Amino acid sequence: MADNRKTFVVLMGAPGAGKGTQAKILQEVLGLPQVATGDLFRENLKNETELGKLAKTYMDKGQLVPDEVTVAMVRDRLSRPDCVSGAILDGFPRTPAQAIALNKLLEEFNGHINIVPFINVNQEVLITRLQKRSEIEGRADDNAETILTRMKVYREQTAPLLNYFQERELLVEIDGDRSVEVVSAELQDVIRQAS
Repeated sequence: MADNRKTFVVLMGAPGAGKGTQAKILQEVLGLPQVATGDLFRENLKNETELGKLAKTYMDKGQLVPDEVTVAMVRDRLSRPDCVSGAILDGFPRTPAQAIALNKLLEEFNGHINIVPFINVNQEVLITRLQKRSEIEGRADDNAETILTRMKVYREQTAPLLNYFQERELLVEIDGDRSVEVVSAELQDVIRQAS
């Protein structure tokens, strides 16, 4: 980013929508770090922190990790030097309560949410993508039973965020059924306009 304003982007979309892939591209293009709660959880698991051990009990069941655990991990990550200009948040917030916590957290860093791109993908496509990812990466959280649980949890708990951000005029819907390149180009355009 050319000026000193902080840019915080919240990428939304169901599991398998391509948030991680797009966040990595945006990180390179915009120079903002990807702050992915999934990565934070794995980092805490690998380092066997107390937060990591607690998070694992929920992740293994395809359930959302409690807000206080997630917020503590995000606060720690945003306090690192590479987040001085902002960040691309991938996988957080997942509920309206987390969105409220994020607003308070960003105030601590003299920032706010600039835009919330929602990568919208058909559910059948999402399930196929997650099953393929499970085969390639061997991720325990992408088995058939857990995929269905994650979709149900997403619909029940995360989808209300769409209304939350829509009411605040931050939500921009992106058609995620297109190629990675086309989706990426549109994401870059909407983020630059909002920054």
